[in-house]
Amino acid sequence: MAPTAEVIKPNSTDFDLEEAVVSIARLNTNSKKRDFRSSYKGGFADSWVERLPSTTRERLEKAGVDLSRGYPERPPTEDIPIFLDQAEAIRSTETPYIERGKNADPEKKALFSAAKEVRNLTKHIGTEIIGLQLKDLNDKQKDELALLIAERVVVFFRDQDLSPQKQLELGSYWGTVEKHAQQVHVPGLHGITVIWQDLFRRNGLDINFKNAVGQGTSIWHTDLTHELQPPGITHLHNDAIPDVGGDTVWSSGYAAYDKLSPAFQEFLEGKTAIYISANKYVDRENPLRGSANIEREHPIIRTHPATGWKSLFVNRSMTRRIVGLEPEESKVILEYLFEVFEKNLDIQVRFNWKPTKEGLGTSALWDNRVSQHFAVWDHEGKEERHGTRVSSLAEVPYFDPESKSQREALGLN
Repeated sequence: MAPTAEVIKPNSTDFDLEEAVVSIARLNTNSKKRDFRSSYKGGFADSWVERLPSTTRERLEKAGVDLSRGYPERPPTEDIPIFLDQAEAIRSTETPYIERGKNADPEKKALFSAAKEVRNLTKHIGTEIIGLQLKDLNDKQKDELALLIAERVVVFFRDQDLSPQKQLELGSYWGTVEKHAQQVHVPGLHGITVIWQDLFRRNGLDINFKNAVGQGTSIWHTDLTHELQPPGITHLHNDAIPDVGGDTVWSSGYAAYDKLSPAFQEFLEGKTAIYISANKYVDRENPLRGSANIEREHPIIRTHPATGWKSLFVNRSMTRRIVGLEPEESKVILEYLFEVFEKNLDIQVRFNWKPTKEGLGTSALWDNRVSQHFAVWDHEGKEERHGTRVSSLAEVPYFDPESKSQREALGLN
């Protein structure tokens, strides 16, 4: 049976155009998937502080985070955009960006000399640094770490005693910290997004053993590609980690590009695609279409400013279509490119977050410009998993036709 709505009379003194537009949009029944975020309200309306994992609570209380009003916190209701044009306007102008890894010591002597061990986990992607606390890094070491992340795609640090405030400080050094207009964050620290699947499930995320792939973060994706300046370094610190499982997998955009034939590389270079936001909003110009994503156009092949290497920049979750191609052409090509990331195990690294010392957490810092990642939900929510994420916005994506591929630059061909 079709939904009914109260008849709104334009001549009424109580008529509110924006309210009418939202009401009409919500009548749209074409969406097969419920947007569980749409019911959220600002502040602490969806607090679940009583279910905080013990290790998370200890970390937050040690850092002086105020939990008395609840956890997590959401931006004020009046600041949460409803309309598409409101959301698009949040970061619609270019802001200055400094690539910290560009002038760093290529040998990374300051960073490596302070560590007990530096261990590459695979040939093409993933490095673990042992015996070094992120909170103790000086600026030179931060620059060298930025270059290492750019080269190795993702870098891991176990046994970290890291406060949310220090995590935010690190993110601010590497770029403008993304402050999400809707997502929950650590109280008083907007810019530190809470990654807590148990909370999302309570609020409507439908994920279980049978349908886990494709739900939440259990899908290959690159964060925030709809931004004018998508993130460079993204830092996830997990402070509640399952004893077994809960891994994350990353795949390299450099290596994905190098998997393509020279003719296909040449075809893609210079082409652009449309990238969409994860969240949806009401299009006030056409409310009958229902909710709509933000869309942004970026190059499919982009150049990293620190390494100068070419990277394939598409992902299944957020890349909608290739500009200039017929829909079926775009669909076939994108499906192939998605599978390059997803099916080539030799360009992936799978990481288990478990620390070696009880009560400490683990950090992963990856370059969002040259990677995709996938959170494995094999623990099925039966063991606690909680983390805080800081994303540092980088440059407007660009392609330099004079840049080289990773294998070409390293003499591997």
